[in-house]
Amino acid sequence: MEHQGVPLMAGSSQTPVAAVRAGRTIISESAVAKVAGLAARSVPGVHALGTGAGRSLGSTGVRAEVGATQTALDVNLVAEYGIELQQMADGVRAAVYVAVENLVGLNVSEVNVEVNDVHLPGAGQQKLPGRSRHSAFAVRAAAGERPAGYGEQL
Repeated sequence: MEHQGVPLMAGSSQTPVAAVRAGRTIISESAVAKVAGLAARSVPGVHALGTGAGRSLGSTGVRAEVGATQTALDVNLVAEYGIELQQMADGVRAAVYVAVENLVGLNVSEVNVEVNDVHLPGAGQQKLPGRSRHSAFAVRAAAGERPAGYGEQL
């Protein structure tokens, strides 16, 4: 379709493509941090994001510095006991790189991962905000079991 010689966007009968090209998009640091946090939580072995004090204050455990075309991220997390910490941190880093570059469209200059604690299964029955669904995974890992695909490059 065309509107006075300008092609229209798919799914819209009113908005010319040329009109979409003008203007600026600003993606906030909190939006980038949220995408990164969701990616980090998806990695097996991540128990929660943030520190104990930070979680109680509502902190997400992810901080983003956003520039015009790139971002740098700091991820602070609690790991499940029995997980190989360096391997889990590498998985978090890879997941954050992929999610932020693909969903946000910014180049990721670095992802720093800080493991500030290790959660012991059964230690305290308090459910933590951001708690991972991978507790059973950690128990199996502590027993020496490794599910298929664990540790493969993302």
